[in-house]
Amino acid sequence: MLFEGKFSEDGFDNRITQLFGIRYPIIQAGMIWASGWRLASAVSNAGGLGIIGAGSMYPDVLRTHVRKCKQATDKPFAVNVPLLYPDIDKHIAVIIEEKVPIVFTSAGNPKTWTAKLKEHGIIVTHVVSSAKFAKKCEDAGVDAVVAEGFEAGGHNGREETTTLCLIPAARASVSIPLIAAGGIASGRAMYAMMVLGAEGVQMGSRFVCTHEASSHIAFKEAVVKAGEGDTIVTLKKLTPVRLIKNDFYQKVQEAENSCASVVELENILGRARAKQGMFEGDLNEGELEIGQVSSIIKEIRPAGDVVTGVWEEFKSTAKEPFKFL
Repeated sequence: MLFEGKFSEDGFDNRITQLFGIRYPIIQAGMIWASGWRLASAVSNAGGLGIIGAGSMYPDVLRTHVRKCKQATDKPFAVNVPLLYPDIDKHIAVIIEEKVPIVFTSAGNPKTWTAKLKEHGIIVTHVVSSAKFAKKCEDAGVDAVVAEGFEAGGHNGREETTTLCLIPAARASVSIPLIAAGGIASGRAMYAMMVLGAEGVQMGSRFVCTHEASSHIAFKEAVVKAGEGDTIVTLKKLTPVRLIKNDFYQKVQEAENSCASVVELENILGRARAKQGMFEGDLNEGELEIGQVSSIIKEIRPAGDVVTGVWEEFKSTAKEPFKFL
């Protein structure tokens, strides 16, 4: 399989930029409690693809964010929908009624809603953690697939496959456009993913640390301060999640070391733990979902600056890939 891309006067020309109608193959992940309309519109206005994260929104809240995003940008944007969400049918209805152009689905079977969305002219991309599921996405008729490695923040695949291994495996498995995610926060990392067979990158943690992200400033500052080894994947008996180690994590660790049951772990987790940490700023008892790449993120910046910074570094790396500053 041969897939080509080339620099253009406006940015980059390949299957991802053509599919989404964007200048750069840079996509902001749809993250709970972090990616509302302000972040999505800022990324889209800068030439990437901004995504509204519907996983932390009621249907009426999603509708408000979609409408505000339309007012803030005339560029393409997307909505991310976790397919296991209890009100998924209502979310899909809002997306169709509001004529959202692009949908990123995750955490579920892409066969369930892909055909319905495509009937309404919506471009569908699904997020996976293995080459096997990437192939299932292609069979389900999605337009593109995001392959997310184990470095990523938030909920992770049980395969524990890192991005470095996942991207070439996924590339060998599918012919549809492929987007790399997990551990990417720079233009050099973007270049590496493109060499491995990706046609675009999706970044989450880097966009958490932006002024437009709706996450709490205390959480953003904790991400900036995080060092190597400060994140870990836990709650594997429930749904594996990568987060910053804190008091809540220590309680989970102690319970797991004592062979706690699934029910006991669910009781420790409780409800709205991610909101408590990421949106309300409780750094001790909240769930602080973020990726390993947080250890190299050193500042909170405007989202547009992140897009242009990653793009400029990607261009310079493409010219001199073995030059290190």
